[in-house]
Amino acid sequence: MRFLQRERTVVEEVLPGLDQSLAAIPLAGLEAADGPGVKLFRDAGGPGLLVPTEHGGRGADLLTALRVQRAIGSRSPSLAVATTMHHFSVASLVEAAATSSGMEWMLLAAISKDNLLLASGFAEGRTGQGILNPSLTARIDGDKVFLSGSKKPCSLARSMNLLTASLPLPGPDGNDQLAIALIPADAPGVSVKPFWGSPILAGAESDEVVLDDVEVPAELLVRTDVTADGRLDQLQTVGFVWFEGLMTASYLGAASALVERTLGNTRGDTTVAAEAVTCVESVALALEGLAADVATAGVTQDTLSRSLMCRYAAQDAINRVLSLCVEALGGMAFIGSGDVAYLNSACRALAFHPPSRARMAAPLTEYFTGRAPLRIP
Repeated sequence: MRFLQRERTVVEEVLPGLDQSLAAIPLAGLEAADGPGVKLFRDAGGPGLLVPTEHGGRGADLLTALRVQRAIGSRSPSLAVATTMHHFSVASLVEAAATSSGMEWMLLAAISKDNLLLASGFAEGRTGQGILNPSLTARIDGDKVFLSGSKKPCSLARSMNLLTASLPLPGPDGNDQLAIALIPADAPGVSVKPFWGSPILAGAESDEVVLDDVEVPAELLVRTDVTADGRLDQLQTVGFVWFEGLMTASYLGAASALVERTLGNTRGDTTVAAEAVTCVESVALALEGLAADVATAGVTQDTLSRSLMCRYAAQDAINRVLSLCVEALGGMAFIGSGDVAYLNSACRALAFHPPSRARMAAPLTEYFTGRAPLRIP
């Protein structure tokens, strides 16, 4: 099978026409701050990829989603990163909805039917915070809930239809319970400010979203039975597994774009090309193993540890790929187009996503030696 053929075939199956549309546009055009990638993703039905089929979505499992993100990342790293945050929000909403008896299924159906894009205001973006301690603060006035604060960077800031955020609300027993709020992008008090100053991954629209005492409509507030001492740990675990897996696949796609260029260099060293392919495919196999675990046993602490190991191993493999491919492609490829330099820089950003390897060293060691459950500091 040709390099990336399987992943691109999967994209064509679940999001027909998207890969061809992306392939027809130069990388620089897709990666620009006003690039067309997000619109193409929406037009192909991408927002409903993870929405269960009973709610009108594509019902993609983790394996399918991983392959889609790798394929998209090979065409547009910015689009892959941005849509990972949308998928993370949808996956978290699906998991939270499983603990609620409300009408949240209508939200999932609307995401698929109307191709709504979700930006993530979850606390995952701030290492050291738990999901019940988000960056947004809630003010409760009777039956009404108002949110204030900001999320930066916030991918899809300019294209989002809804901002998802987690917040604690008092339950019947007085203890905080998790709620998922969906705030319309055009709600009074919502604004977007410039934040992302780098040209790298500018197409992800990662600016600052500010909320100034924004009322959350009752029908867009999903209350769950999750408490700090109950299923919260499971909800966090599911969210992190999807986040780490999809983000790793996205950057793997960006690195694969360099490998694809190296394979297409007929004058290049075949030994170098083979080593580069081996690096990226080893990560792909690790991610597929993670997806197989989720499919057979669900998401557990072991699954979370594997998702982190996949991510950190991917960082090492991608660094090796960059070294191999940039040198193998040569100075003329570097000079003649900005693509090689751009991909080399974009791939480095995987290391910036939480949680960092340094922060996870002690928790992983404690977990593997049986001294403590796995925690995200």
